Amino acid sequence: MKSLFQLHRKALIGVVHLKPLPGAPLCRTSITETIKLAVADALAYERGGAHAIFIENFGDVPFTKNAVAPETIAAMTAAGCAVRAAVKLPLGFNVLRNDARAALALCAACGGDFIRVNVHTGAMLTDQGLIEGDAYGTLRTRAHVAPHAQIFADVHVKHAVPLGDWSLENAAADTVERGLADALIVSGTGTGKAADLADVERVRNACPESKILLGSGVTLANVKDYLRRADGVIVGSSLKRNGVLANPVDPKRVAELVKAVQAC
Repeated sequence: MKSLFQLHRKALIGVVHLKPLPGAPLCRTSITETIKLAVADALAYERGGAHAIFIENFGDVPFTKNAVAPETIAAMTAAGCAVRAAVKLPLGFNVLRNDARAALALCAACGGDFIRVNVHTGAMLTDQGLIEGDAYGTLRTRAHVAPHAQIFADVHVKHAVPLGDWSLENAAADTVERGLADALIVSGTGTGKAADLADVERVRNACPESKILLGSGVTLANVKDYLRRADGVIVGSSLKRNGVLANPVDPKRVAELVKAVQAC
């Protein structure tokens, strides 16, 4: 099967932000309604021409730095299978804050194609405390659970700072060369915050042959600047109705951004 980057020279991945799932403190929506909303967002991305979709348990704050609860995996499986049945786009999973093994299991159960790992190598100080990467365990789990799934790994992930004097360049190189990530993700400081173009350039120079994705803050106004240096974008906030994160995905905004990506 061809990878996302073989199918598209510049890729746009839309994010389906799941409502708080069963067990989460802010859960106020039935799982039936949560799945309905997720499918609607996925269809909006497909209608707008997005190239792939990420599903993540965005509403489950506060997140755990370790393995998520079984009810979270069960709910994400139900949502993932419903989305898989509704759209034909490549599908990925991000299990926040850093449960790569659960994401791989979701790929196996729902026909997923890739995962996002916030901390794949090294260690980051986050609002969940210290999170250490486990590339060793993730790669070995992938081999027998979802060998086809690609690993998209953040470098100096958002909502976190690196532990120690670990430069962006060294982190990027280690994530590819020692963590065997299939693509690198560069983000801003938080959700919806744009990445520094200089940081994207630093990662590109450190890993000239690697695939690079932008992980936050991409808009119609800045996408062309980013795609001069990167291979794709992961977008959620700016593609919601009126650009408001809590709103449904707007297929017209998706189509406008897809057109700009294709122009690059």
